[in-house]
Amino acid sequence: MLRYTLMRLGVFAGCFVVVWGLVYTGIVPRGFGSSNGIWMVLLALVISAPISFVVLRKERDRASAKVVARVDRMKANLEANASQEDDADDAARAQGQAPQAS
Repeated sequence: MLRYTLMRLGVFAGCFVVVWGLVYTGIVPRGFGSSNGIWMVLLALVISAPISFVVLRKERDRASAKVVARVDRMKANLEANASQEDDADDAARAQGQAPQAS
């Protein structure tokens, strides 16, 4: 996941440098008043999003698979913990003891 994030940040940085160069040379208009920095960041975000979507597809799929595996592990652990609590509660009831609240 960190690798994908860093690659995405790299694509954004590259787009920002290109946008900065285009604004500096006057090919792309400057923002209104003091909004030039915000204008360049927003333009770089708009340009980098589709580029990242296409170029980083394989890395995004790898990161997604890792997230899915982590979520599945967490669900399995929660189910195992719940079944242990149920077993302990059933055993306490079978012995005639009241279950203890935790």
